[in-house]
Amino acid sequence: MRIVIPDDYQDIVRRLDCWQLLQGQEVTVHHDTVKGVDALAERFAQAEAIVLTRERSVITAALLDRLPQLRIISQTGAVAAHLDVAACTERGIAVAAGEGAGTATAELAWGLILASARRLVDEANRLKGGQWQGHVGYKLQGRRLGVWSYGRIGKRVAEYGRAFGMQVWVWGGPDSTARARSDGFEVAPSRDAFFEQTDVLSLQIRLSPTSRGIVRREDLARMKPSALIVNTSRAELIEPGALVDALKAGRPGFAAVDTFEDEPILGASHPLLALPNALCTPHLGFVEQDNYENYYGTAFRNIVAFAAGTPQGLVNPEALSRGR
Repeated sequence: MRIVIPDDYQDIVRRLDCWQLLQGQEVTVHHDTVKGVDALAERFAQAEAIVLTRERSVITAALLDRLPQLRIISQTGAVAAHLDVAACTERGIAVAAGEGAGTATAELAWGLILASARRLVDEANRLKGGQWQGHVGYKLQGRRLGVWSYGRIGKRVAEYGRAFGMQVWVWGGPDSTARARSDGFEVAPSRDAFFEQTDVLSLQIRLSPTSRGIVRREDLARMKPSALIVNTSRAELIEPGALVDALKAGRPGFAAVDTFEDEPILGASHPLLALPNALCTPHLGFVEQDNYENYYGTAFRNIVAFAAGTPQGLVNPEALSRGR
């Protein structure tokens, strides 16, 4: 099959062990992101199969109409709003998907928490610049960790907090909080208390139409001037512009952010990057060697199975009956 893999920023895909699964296929790999139907249609013009790296490229009905040779889209990880599955089904295009463990994202969230608490990036840069100590950090033990949404990743973050001796509590929907209680974690008495009393607040919410903008300006304004908010989930969970304004106002006092509304961010063009009380990383949550082997390995196996006439991992098996 003619396979196109976009958005391989680090040129890592061809160095993964699972690359061997695509032996004998005609594969084109791109290391940047392009946007818009015209640019994407040109990039995918000859593709019979596309391997999507998470949500970096957006696949719409208008784009699919420009790709008459496309037979399958193999998604690394779960399908999200970037991919119009219904439009794929209507056009007889199969969509295959996999799952991730979430460990890499949870570990990054904890790394951001530690780095923020002790101002590690600022201090390392000061030392490289010929200076000595410039900040007094704070320990995590005894402080309140708030985890919003106790799913696969939130559970790990809560467990890390417990291991560090933090007072952990959880906020979220009924199912989420019930799971947290069953694992021995406290549930915050109210949304207001969750924001007002939490020292380190970690967002682990899945983005959906109902969760978009779920963190409001008034929520952030309730946070302590000493508090840290960490977002390794999706930028769109926070009301547009609210985090920048809140950090400028000093409530919360610090943020650690791994996701942005429109990625990639190039030329330091996002307003958060200009703030001294924000630690920003370029969406590294899932970017880890073992995770990549799992993500891409599953995506490649799904394509090989499809090419062999034994499709697997399809989220829209009904597309097969429509043909293409």
